[in-house]
Amino acid sequence: MSQENFYSVEDAAEAIDFSPQYVRKLLRDGKLPGMQIGKTWVIPKENVDSFDKSNHQLQNTELDRRNTLRIKTNVPKVLSFFSGAMGLDLGLEKSGFQTLLACEIDKSSRKTIIANNPKIGLIGDIRNYTSEQILSFAGLTDNDTIDLIAGGPPCQAFSTAGNRKGFEDERGNVFLKYLSIIEELRPRFIVLENVRGILSTKFSLESNDEISESFSQKLKDTPGSALYYIMKRLELAGYSLSFNLYNSANFGSPQIRERVIIVGTLDGTPLPFLNPTHSENGEFGLKKWKTFKQATTNLEEACDFIKFPEKRLKFYRLLKAGQNWKNLPIEQQKEALGKSYFLGGGKTGFFRRISWDRPAPTVVTHPAMPATDLAHPLHDRPLSVQEYKRIQEFPDTWCIEGSILERYRQIGNAVPVSLGNAVGKLIYDALRNEPVEPIRDFKYSRYNNTSNLDWLKEFQKQVEKAESKVD
Repeated sequence: MSQENFYSVEDAAEAIDFSPQYVRKLLRDGKLPGMQIGKTWVIPKENVDSFDKSNHQLQNTELDRRNTLRIKTNVPKVLSFFSGAMGLDLGLEKSGFQTLLACEIDKSSRKTIIANNPKIGLIGDIRNYTSEQILSFAGLTDNDTIDLIAGGPPCQAFSTAGNRKGFEDERGNVFLKYLSIIEELRPRFIVLENVRGILSTKFSLESNDEISESFSQKLKDTPGSALYYIMKRLELAGYSLSFNLYNSANFGSPQIRERVIIVGTLDGTPLPFLNPTHSENGEFGLKKWKTFKQATTNLEEACDFIKFPEKRLKFYRLLKAGQNWKNLPIEQQKEALGKSYFLGGGKTGFFRRISWDRPAPTVVTHPAMPATDLAHPLHDRPLSVQEYKRIQEFPDTWCIEGSILERYRQIGNAVPVSLGNAVGKLIYDALRNEPVEPIRDFKYSRYNNTSNLDWLKEFQKQVEKAESKVD
């Protein structure tokens, strides 16, 4: 095979005036015929020369918008990725940041972003843009300082509820692109938000970078090796990191939602953990956790919600606020759960009415799935879209676009605004060199070994144990 008859991705991108990332997408989708040799794409020159890009230009820039906001002086700037309905961004802006760019591939979420922020820069699939293009859409140049890049890459690749494929999952590869953008743009601070499963997902990327090549197979097979790889990538790029698993209820959210927040800084000193404002029973002199009742006070009658099927409603009518299937008589428990009754685990999400006097459980992307029900404490229905918004702390005026299921999904995937505000305040104080005094011995979540130092010690212990075993 003669090399002179083929283009590399970069050469093809230059020839048809698309980004290399978009050319790779065309290749993956089969819209530009090419072939893979190992991990490298090559494209016959005749395929590039005959490629009709007029059918693809709209797809390459569809709904993309350049930032037309007045960029405020003396206000830290943030570029947002995997923005969704912008819960994290609302929290960051509440703490003093200005968001110049949102990056989101989901159509309904893009409509939500435009409806609420018509002047913000907006791009789609992160893999389709170079760093230079990202700056351009944000209204920035190479000479501008980026104070913060923040985002929650798709969590399904790391979720304990999923297949846990990590970087092997296509969504995990999007995570890697996010790391590359950070390495190239080098913001002063970075934020990565993800589910608890990232603490224990194994590394599954076939890569030839120097970090992964230094990993033994036993290290790769150790739970948590995906996060270890992320840490090494970011540390090699010059970032000092801290992270923990945070319960959003400790920051004023009326919801028990635990998420890993990784914060990185280029100044050499890792930032302390987030400063809580609430505790379960007012420990440490903080406010008590906010309840569902407090969050939904003065909320008008719910109008947007899906319905439970009648065969399940008959059991809900027997339950009171804060109860679930375990509060039914034994025979009705078996009838309600069917085969699931004989499965292990607590199954606390089955036939669950949430409590008035506690924070809500984690709001999920669908409030009427059998294993993660979120039924109203009193009414015979799932939580409404409006109640979802209050739990995730979106303003009532914040417009969530799309069908009712798309609205549930967008809100359920969001970062609670109070948690975003806590992240923003930590970084904003660091930008202004204001000292932060963390609360000693505060338990941020119900799990152990979730802070960066404790987690790393436990991970290294497991690696040593694995490598000491004789095959």
